[in-house]
Amino acid sequence: MQTSAPLDFTVEECVYHTPRGIPLIARIYRPKTEHKTAAVVDAHGGRWCAEDRLTNQAIDRTLAASGVLVMAIDFRVPPEGRYPLPVSDINFAVRWLKHHASELNVDPNRIGAVGTSSGGHQLLLTALRPDDPAFTVDQPPMQQSASLAFLIACWPVSDPAKRYHYALSKDMHDHVACHEAYWANRDQMEAGSPIRLVRERQATHWPPLLLIQGTEDVILSPGMSEDFAEAYAEQGAQVTLKLYDGQGHTFITKDPTTVASHQAIADMIAFIGAQPLPGK
Repeated sequence: MQTSAPLDFTVEECVYHTPRGIPLIARIYRPKTEHKTAAVVDAHGGRWCAEDRLTNQAIDRTLAASGVLVMAIDFRVPPEGRYPLPVSDINFAVRWLKHHASELNVDPNRIGAVGTSSGGHQLLLTALRPDDPAFTVDQPPMQQSASLAFLIACWPVSDPAKRYHYALSKDMHDHVACHEAYWANRDQMEAGSPIRLVRERQATHWPPLLLIQGTEDVILSPGMSEDFAEAYAEQGAQVTLKLYDGQGHTFITKDPTTVASHQAIADMIAFIGAQPLPGK
């Protein structure tokens, strides 16, 4: 997967989806290579309420230079997009990328995803239940499943209700407001909880998972990624938890020049490269 020298890549944009008349843009980082590449859909964070397809550029550009096509997407956010509509947009992006795999020179058997924070949360839902009707609303008919060959979740909000209680206890006003903008109520936070789906074996798919987590993350409740990794492994699924000492929430995008950020992205590239083809 990783080459001896970085590959050149092109950057282009397109509207990949228009749910309820809202145009959603994808930025595609396409490696210049004759070989079919692995690919990822990138879902940004932003407390479910902010940021866009440019948020994770530091990750996206380095992945593209390593030979991975990246489809970094905008998706609906509140007030136009409350749960589960943004999850459906992300779900559709996976289907769209599979549909266009041939023209993008992508191996359709090696399409995964990268999600950060609330984007990680929404991609976990897609990964665990790719064909759930709740996550396919506002989508045109498409033959492809949104199942993922692998998933990289960076500091994901894998237990939304627990993080909501934590944010309330810490007077994290912006985070509380965004929870309440995205979710209808606490019961919905439990319904859309990846760790609940895992613990109750409500998942239909269990793709190989890499969790990226800083040890000094005070935005998530303590031990959230560790708890999710343990629950995922207990179900017999493949999970790798990488902890980065002294790093906080969104450490890669806050400063991609640090040793920890370089190591985390290298770990992502190695993880993608190590994924076997289905059936191998």
